[in-house]
This record gives sequence, structure tokens and C-alpha cells, in this order.
Amino acid sequence: MPPRRGKRPEPADPDHPLRPCDAPGCTAAGEFRAPKSRSTLNDYLWFCLPHVREYNSAWDYYKGMGPNEIEANLRHDTAWQRPTWPLGRLGGNRRFDPEYLRDPLGLLYGTPLHANRRAEPKQPEVPAELRAALDVLGLEWPVEQPALRARYKELAKRYHPDANGGDRSAEDRLKDVNRAYSLLRQRLGTGRGVTQPAEAAAP
Repeated sequence: MPPRRGKRPEPADPDHPLRPCDAPGCTAAGEFRAPKSRSTLNDYLWFCLPHVREYNSAWDYYKGMGPNEIEANLRHDTAWQRPTWPLGRLGGNRRFDPEYLRDPLGLLYGTPLHANRRAEPKQPEVPAELRAALDVLGLEWPVEQPALRARYKELAKRYHPDANGGDRSAEDRLKDVNRAYSLLRQRLGTGRGVTQPAEAAAP
């Protein structure tokens, strides 16, 4: 991004040969860089100090975007480009994470709660970025490909607008399902943490 107004821009590497300013008609050295556009933030123009200040003062990252595009871009940035889920629309049907009952001091030793926890087999740790997606689809971790596809088809049919008379809440729920399925399918493609059926794993 261009430097903030009022702060002197960072000059180029002093060991790098100076290039001419990219402002039309300017013969000064281009010592300061600025991105060409929001889609090519790592591709720079080079300006002298007066022209980089002029360029920065006119810079508008959201130029050409509509209100909906700007809002979507802001939401994407505030979540560090990670998937987000509307508050209160998660499934809430996942089992309580045993890690919350970790008892390093042995305070629960001998209690029914502690005994039940010890009897349960250790579950694979759920990646933090997938917990919300699994909640939405009502799936346990790790996930198998057939179970993921079958659950998606079931929920997509249940919340399809044609099956709900155009109900807005069903439409919102379907959007959540689509986002969750897309995220899990992407992880499935990497082969990390997703259980493959035995027959699918055979060469």
C-alpha cells in the first residue's frame, strides 16, 4: 500500500541504480514506489517525492467498486481473509471438546466427569479454521469424502429456496452450507486431516 499521508515515503535501496520518475514529463529520479493498482499491489510505479505525494493523495483503493463490493472487501480484510460465519447460525451440535476438561492438577480425579472422560477414546484434534464449517454441516472430524458429499446434498436439498417458498432464513442457511462445503472440500483436496475411504486410497 502507498505510505500514509504526512509520513515521508520509504526510499528505494540506495545500492540500486536510480530510475526516472514515472510521472509524465518529470526528469527527477524515481526514488519512491507506489502500487500500480489494488489488483497488483506488488507491481510498482516509481516517483520523485513531490509526485509520490501527489499520487498517494489521489489513491483510492476502492475506486470502481460498488457498495456491496466494498462491504464484502472490508469484511474479508477484517477476518484476515479467513472464512467467517454469522453469529448464531452455527450448528451448535458438536461434542464438547475434551481439551476444555484437561486436568493437569488432578482436581477431577475420581469424579464421574473425570472417569467418563478417561474412558473416551482420544479424538483427532479439529483444526481451528474448520470447526465452524463442521458445525454448519453437522459432521465429526476427521471427515470422509462420501460423508461430506452426502451431507452436503442432504442440506442443499433441505434449504434450497424452491423447497422453502423463498424463505430468506433458509437462503442464508444454504449460503452457510455452501461456504462450509467449499472450505472442507478444499481441505480434502490437500489430503490433510481428511479420512480417505480404503477403496479410494488404493492405486
